[in-house]
Amino acid sequence: MTGNVQDLRARGADSEKITINLGYVDLGRIDLLVQEGFYSNRSDLIRTAIRAQLDRHGEAVEKSVARHQLDLGLRSYSRADLEAVQAAGEQLHIQVLGLAIIARDVPPDLARATIASLHVLGSLQASPEVRAALSDRLR
Repeated sequence: MTGNVQDLRARGADSEKITINLGYVDLGRIDLLVQEGFYSNRSDLIRTAIRAQLDRHGEAVEKSVARHQLDLGLRSYSRADLEAVQAAGEQLHIQVLGLAIIARDVPPDLARATIASLHVLGSLQASPEVRAALSDRLR
């Protein structure tokens, strides 16, 4: 099952929308930089600034990922994956930095029977029913 980890770093189309609050002066400065042609729009500046900070702390992030034994990128769990885990009498301790996907056809009882813990730094895609079934196992 470790073969279904995909690296998301190179993919720009998959994204999660966030909301931030900025002061009026900071927002004005951003608009000025956009107006002067330094960036194509506000989002361009914000993405560039975030990437610069992530690059700046890249070594610390890499060490932390290794220390916490996180899967990096996209990690998907199909119904067949979880049925195989159940047949083996095992449980998963899922730790992902990126995107974790539990397939839409996974019933809540199967997820609960096979996922002992779930720690996602990034985003989790799962049905509302599966999320509810795993709510006490989310960190």
